Amino acid sequence: MALSVPGYSPSFKKPPETLRLRRKRGRSLGAAWAPGERPEPAPRRAALAAGLPLRPFPAAGRGRGGPAGARRNPFARLDNRPPAAAEPPESPEPHGGPPRGQQEAPGPFLDSDQENGLQWEGNIAAPDSPQTPRVSFSESDLPSSESAELPADWSIKTRLLFTSSHPFTWAEHLKAQEEAQGLVQHCRATEVTLPPSIQDPKLCTKLRCAFQQSLVYWLHPATPWLPLFPRIGAERKMAGKNSPWATDEELQHVLMSDWSVSFTSLYNLLKTKLCPYFYVCTYQFTILFRAAGLAGSDVLTALISPTTRGIREAMKNEGIEFSLPLIKENGRQKKAPEASSEHEEVQAISDEDEDESFSWLEEMGVQDKIKKPDRLSIKLRKEKREVQMDHRPESVVLVKGMNTLTLLNFLINCKSLVASSGPQAGLPPTLLSPVAFRGSTMQMLKARSVNVKAQAHAGYKDQFSLEITGPVLPHCLHSVMMLLRSAQSGSFTAGLYTHEPTAVFNINPPVANGQLKEVIHEELANCGLHPKTLNLLSQVPLLGKSSLRHVEMNDYIYNWRS
Repeated sequence: MALSVPGYSPSFKKPPETLRLRRKRGRSLGAAWAPGERPEPAPRRAALAAGLPLRPFPAAGRGRGGPAGARRNPFARLDNRPPAAAEPPESPEPHGGPPRGQQEAPGPFLDSDQENGLQWEGNIAAPDSPQTPRVSFSESDLPSSESAELPADWSIKTRLLFTSSHPFTWAEHLKAQEEAQGLVQHCRATEVTLPPSIQDPKLCTKLRCAFQQSLVYWLHPATPWLPLFPRIGAERKMAGKNSPWATDEELQHVLMSDWSVSFTSLYNLLKTKLCPYFYVCTYQFTILFRAAGLAGSDVLTALISPTTRGIREAMKNEGIEFSLPLIKENGRQKKAPEASSEHEEVQAISDEDEDESFSWLEEMGVQDKIKKPDRLSIKLRKEKREVQMDHRPESVVLVKGMNTLTLLNFLINCKSLVASSGPQAGLPPTLLSPVAFRGSTMQMLKARSVNVKAQAHAGYKDQFSLEITGPVLPHCLHSVMMLLRSAQSGSFTAGLYTHEPTAVFNINPPVANGQLKEVIHEELANCGLHPKTLNLLSQVPLLGKSSLRHVEMNDYIYNWRS
């Protein structure tokens, strides 16, 4: 009696055992009907009576004896028991039913387009039910593209993982002469051009020196025992580390004074187009400064992400004009008012909008019966909306032109730029640059190659990987890709791990005049970047708020996803 109640298991059987009993009961009930005498379900009878076209039932026997195209439901067995075909065969079922060993759980039914939709096991008893949940996922749903060149990616990567069927032995155990030559090439901004394919990369000194050259970046301040990137959310990694400046105010003053000199030096290099870009990494936000001519802009720009209402209000009070590129208001990009008169004008417009929003109440004649919100309530509501976007990608701030100089002075004098408590207390922000600047220290990204055995159809095959860790800047990512293009014969796969607060730096700023853009591009020839890398970073960003996550090259053609 208990078995006649669906879903009831008095002996607390395991789910696979309960499903086996359901299948057996379904077979015994179905065997009572001769082929062709099975009654139509009620919805199908109603549709036939109305003369509506129906999709034919899926063919019977979707188990192992069915067509080769049908797939077994992966949720049919949740334990480690062998499949039904491995169980001892039983006698054939009555009325000519198939043997036990040839029957399997009613798998997912094929759609009209012959695609197998995954269904939950709890609904297999009612495959015709429209409420049956379906789960589907395809990598093709992710945004991707295929081209001979990658788009510019202005985010900072924390890790690159390359895999290939060709070994990466050329990237390890550099000789002393090759390492020294690579450092000299970086300092002198030597342009290295490699052939499309290299016969024996391990013996190619030019390739190994260029690889060493691409791993160099410049940092300030430098504390070998303390990780200085990333700074957002780094409290756990810095906890317990020795920080002699944490309680010494005089030492903090010296560090901040030295940092201000380095920051000013970087800005001067950027303004004279001798440095293409640099990053300022604080414990709260990250700033990307870009020279005029990069990312399609004809003026020097700075992007700050993420921001808070407090930072934005402080910038307004300092007279810094900025915009919120991802926040639009009344069809226009929201800008911070530069003067008090403009602020009053914006307030007047806001009041007019407020009055118009309640004009429909007067038309209906019910304005006296509904309480109109006062100015304080409306102000609090607007402030709530501003606070809600804090710490989000939408809070990114764009500063252009001479306002970046005002931003420089604001950051140098901003006391909240440095944490006052915690593991990062008293530590100035991290400066990251592709070129040397005053007070900077040369650093190297860490690279190591690993050889593993990967499972293949006929056994195992050699799979080679190259891992690069550290703050991977945009120019470094492109340089390494160009080297792998030649060293791996145009065939490799890359997994890119992004520092998420910097992904929004790929938004599209205002585009420069075409003729002016060419002139500015020529002035950037001495900024220290490879001409191909400079050409890529000069283009308008295409990734929006996203960044490159996966790159695959086949036959010298990139296929990437963001």
